[in-house]
Amino acid sequence: MSGSNTAENEFLGLLNGAIEKNISNNQFGVEELADAMNMSRSNLLRKVKKLTGLSVNQLISQARLTKSMELLKTTSMNVSEVSHQVGFGSTSYFIKVFRERYGYPPGEAGKRTAGQENVELEPKKAKRAKPVVLIAVIVLLVVIVAAVVFFFPGSPKILSKEKSIAVLPFKNESSDSTNIYLINGLMESTLNKLQEMKELKVISRTTSEKYRNTKKSIPEMAKELNVNYFIEGSGQKIGDKLLLNIQLIEASTDRHLWAKQYRRETSDIFELQTEIAKNIADEIQVVITPAEENRITRKPTNNIVAYDYFLKGKELFYRSGRGDLEASLPYFAKAIEYDSTFALAYGTVAMVYYYLDIFMIEKRFEKELEGSANKAMQFDPTLTESFIAIGLSHAAKKEYTLAVAALEKGHELDPHSGLVIHFLTEFYSIHVFNAAKYLEYALIGVKIDRESPVDSATTSFKYFHLANAFVGAGFIDEALMYADKSLEYNPNNYFAKYFKPFVVFAKDRDIKRVRESLENALRKDSTRIDIIQEVAKFYFVDRDYKTAHKYYKAFIDMRKAYHLQVYEGEALRMAATWRALGYRKEAKQFEVDFKKHAESDKSIYGHLNMAAYYAYVDNKNDAIKEFRAFLDEDSNYLYWTLLLDGEPYMNSVREMPEYKALLKRLEDDFWENNRQIRKLMESKGLL
Repeated sequence: MSGSNTAENEFLGLLNGAIEKNISNNQFGVEELADAMNMSRSNLLRKVKKLTGLSVNQLISQARLTKSMELLKTTSMNVSEVSHQVGFGSTSYFIKVFRERYGYPPGEAGKRTAGQENVELEPKKAKRAKPVVLIAVIVLLVVIVAAVVFFFPGSPKILSKEKSIAVLPFKNESSDSTNIYLINGLMESTLNKLQEMKELKVISRTTSEKYRNTKKSIPEMAKELNVNYFIEGSGQKIGDKLLLNIQLIEASTDRHLWAKQYRRETSDIFELQTEIAKNIADEIQVVITPAEENRITRKPTNNIVAYDYFLKGKELFYRSGRGDLEASLPYFAKAIEYDSTFALAYGTVAMVYYYLDIFMIEKRFEKELEGSANKAMQFDPTLTESFIAIGLSHAAKKEYTLAVAALEKGHELDPHSGLVIHFLTEFYSIHVFNAAKYLEYALIGVKIDRESPVDSATTSFKYFHLANAFVGAGFIDEALMYADKSLEYNPNNYFAKYFKPFVVFAKDRDIKRVRESLENALRKDSTRIDIIQEVAKFYFVDRDYKTAHKYYKAFIDMRKAYHLQVYEGEALRMAATWRALGYRKEAKQFEVDFKKHAESDKSIYGHLNMAAYYAYVDNKNDAIKEFRAFLDEDSNYLYWTLLLDGEPYMNSVREMPEYKALLKRLEDDFWENNRQIRKLMESKGLL
């Protein structure tokens, strides 16, 4: 036993000697100490923790502070000189941690006599406890804690803390403000690498960005985000060098737990990103698996110039305005010019092309989107962005079944990718109609938010999608609950504000009430093309063709003005409206447009659209045939399909026995599917 203690003391002596030798070097940290001790990083961390109960960075920090106290008391150096002498790159940070350790600022150290070091932490009249009594109290507390853990193993671990973290936007301290893209890139890479660690819950960049210019305190932000740690960072680029200051903060107390200054060549940016993420993980004791290690250390490119152009393009991509998206293209082109195998650049620019063409009548970037997606997959078939790009390439060609197949693979690669979940939720609700899948991914999206909380606006949108998914699957009460939750989080939610009347309509089928709600919303914002066509639709279903015509005219004018290709399925209702008012020629053109749309519809609704078309043109036999084909093909359709019989264009078949039998089958199939969906969601732990 004594031999063991001797070896441990010798190790601690060598450890302290190595720290003392390098104490003025603010770059001296875990890696450097491990090298000095001829040990691996992981072995050093484990041994130091076992012998001292501290992390390596805490041990180094304590040594720096102890040395600073000695210098302040025995030399004539000022606070700034001492802070640099003991390896603190920032004097203000040195003052902060010194006060936290000793209870008073370093400027007062020379004025204090022995025994006064912690006087400010004690009540003025309190007597100092005798050492023996103090030790007895500590021992008693240890015994109590041990007893609680031993006898009540199910109780929360007193010293454990959930590993949840927010990376706040890094501050650009460069004299050149254009370097912000680089500092933001370092922030994002830190966040992304932390997100690779399954044990750690990380707030999204979108949410963190909302706190860029906030005046809120760390505890205030912690309460909003429900996290236990924050990362603050600031940096600057000086020539070919990067200077980055990173701090880990305990959220509830605003107490700085760890800080480090990194000085690196810009050519070492990838190693720097990995080192920062690992240092943070070490401090909060996150276990990194071998698979996570491989993902964290993987470089997106070996060409630093290509990466620099990529970061410039990505900065504009995040702003998401059409002008910003177009401005990002030359930067991504340059990135690919310098590295023709840069998969992440190909994958990201594919998203830019998709967003630039979405809803536009004239598609400008179809070839570029497809080419970029194929290149991304060619050069890195393990990258989530590659599968997103392939999925969007198929979606641009209306190959939605292939699109969701690619996105599903991306989801398998990274189950926590909010971007993949976003597209899957959207596609299953709009393009590949599937009530079960839509609800599943809407629930997963909300679950991810609960594990890694986001801001109220984003949460509101997720709850809106969930409400929409619930009503689509026939869960009306749940849909109402989440529609209310969506509005609680953000009363100004662009979609949820006018969506709730639809849920109420699903419950009571009151056409006039939902129409009045929509018209009230339209009076507040007359540019809402989505609401305009919905108002027109409800007047159409209510057989008020004159008013429906007025709103459909406004819808058509707006669609032309903005060169949009949206709501193509409304062509049949417009045909019926125009025909009812005697505009035969225009009605015929809408009829042709709808048939073209229905024939190209590869979703489960293709047969139903053709049934509606044949009923409209009074071809009863083909209408029944297509309706039956729809029911034979799939029963996973949305709740609104049950309202088919209310559509005026079904008049020609309404009294046919075959049609009535199919309507009954439609309803029976839907509610049986509703029961199966509930069982499925419960089996997956989502309900």
